[in-house]
Amino acid sequence: MAVLFLVILILLPVTTLAQPVHDSSALKAQSARTAALTIEEVLARIELTHPLLRATGLERTNARAKMLKSLGVWEPKLRNEIEVDRFQTYNLTNATGVPNTLTGGYSDTMLKIGHPYGLEAFTGIRHGFGDCTAISGEGPAFTCGAGTGPVAIPTDNELFYSQQNIIFGGSMNLLRGFMINDEYAAYQQAELAGPQAEVKVAQKRQDLYLAGAVQYWDWQVAARQADVVKRTLAVAEDRYRMVEGKSKAGAVAPIDVVEAREEVQRRREAAIAAQRKVEYEQYKLALFLWEDGEPVTPRPEWAPEFQGETPLPSEDDVAAFKVEATEDRPEVRDLYVEAKMNNVELKLAKNNLLPKLRLEGGPAVGGIYWIGGFGYHFGVHFSMPLFNRAARGKVLYAEAQQQRLAYKQIYTEKQVAIDVDNWLSAIVRARDRVKAATEALRLAKTLEEGERARFHMGATSVLFVNLRERAVVEAAYDLYRAQADYAVARGGMLWARGALSKPLADNVLAKYGDPVHSAGSSGRKLQGRD
Repeated sequence: MAVLFLVILILLPVTTLAQPVHDSSALKAQSARTAALTIEEVLARIELTHPLLRATGLERTNARAKMLKSLGVWEPKLRNEIEVDRFQTYNLTNATGVPNTLTGGYSDTMLKIGHPYGLEAFTGIRHGFGDCTAISGEGPAFTCGAGTGPVAIPTDNELFYSQQNIIFGGSMNLLRGFMINDEYAAYQQAELAGPQAEVKVAQKRQDLYLAGAVQYWDWQVAARQADVVKRTLAVAEDRYRMVEGKSKAGAVAPIDVVEAREEVQRRREAAIAAQRKVEYEQYKLALFLWEDGEPVTPRPEWAPEFQGETPLPSEDDVAAFKVEATEDRPEVRDLYVEAKMNNVELKLAKNNLLPKLRLEGGPAVGGIYWIGGFGYHFGVHFSMPLFNRAARGKVLYAEAQQQRLAYKQIYTEKQVAIDVDNWLSAIVRARDRVKAATEALRLAKTLEEGERARFHMGATSVLFVNLRERAVVEAAYDLYRAQADYAVARGGMLWARGALSKPLADNVLAKYGDPVHSAGSSGRKLQGRD
């Protein structure tokens, strides 16, 4: 039996309060820091260094890439074409000695340019070559090779020598594709990609700011609550030693020693749980604090006390907040940009209802036509689907999208106004909770002190003292949670107004890093060409 009892004692886990765990990043970064971590610093570090904000900033680069791609449609193009034909002069001219087998061709070097309104033009130089030279002067004098017959290269728009000519031409859309076409619509939408990228950056900043702030306050609550538990554990340990001494002196019953020791173990377990809560919250907060490409894990001693309450906004302030929300919230701004993009699609779809009417002109293609003397051609092309189902379907779809965005815009504008009212209510109720929790903690401490005085006089037992102290801990927990909820409510009001979508001021960012190379400015165009 004694051996069994010894084995149980050996295998029984011993409960001790573990030391705080710090990862290597926290030890490397700011190891000598003593200053408290403020909410301003958390937001500033998000703006300066957060990888997700930096990644979202690359949407600006994507927007510029879309613009460059759309402009490439009308970019001046240098082009060279070579045409070589071999033919016989059956009935080509009324020259004698037919048929004659000839070879003729040309090399065109031209510069083509386009315009968003559906225009295209080109000009260049044509160099002719083949079995014959050009017509020399006026009249029917030809300088062709012997026996080839009177077939020659015409000298229209002659340039530097007889086989070289200036060429020009172009095309134009008169109905469908005039002033609005697929390429121009893509360009107009690419112009809106820049504002859309800024909206995405603002949305990501707003989400990170709010998430980082809430996580900061959760960490602050955990650190403050853990501090309360550690202090009550120290009180319980001191009382246990005191009761144990009195028990040895015969002043108190041995059962009071067991009661005091049991309370020590209870509070030690609570302290371990509170410590784990702090570590859990600090590791989550580390994902918002970056330095040199590594997350910085905050230490519990960096957690400050909660700030006091601030004045409530007036009715005029709330009305101004709602106007500000409808202008600055990324959700609303994104709908405005999306509506503009859909308007471009609607204009293009309505233009596609028109028939195609295209004018074009330029030098004839093919050496036979050029050498034969037919130098230029002009044409008009007309076409139209009989039922135009595709165009009517696109118009119907774009109009439906327009109505959908209109309804969504109405809802979103009302939603952001409701968000302001919601967070105002949260501020008021959290402030009332803080006042009630503060009074409850004061009363709990009064009862605790009275019960402790009765215990020293021998008028009560350890059990009732422990109950009073537990009530104080619970009241302190409630107060810290109420203070955190009040801070979250104030942050939520900033979120509802759209203030969190804007970066911090440069003078604030300069305290913690370089505002010029901040994560929030990632992707912006630098000097020079892309």
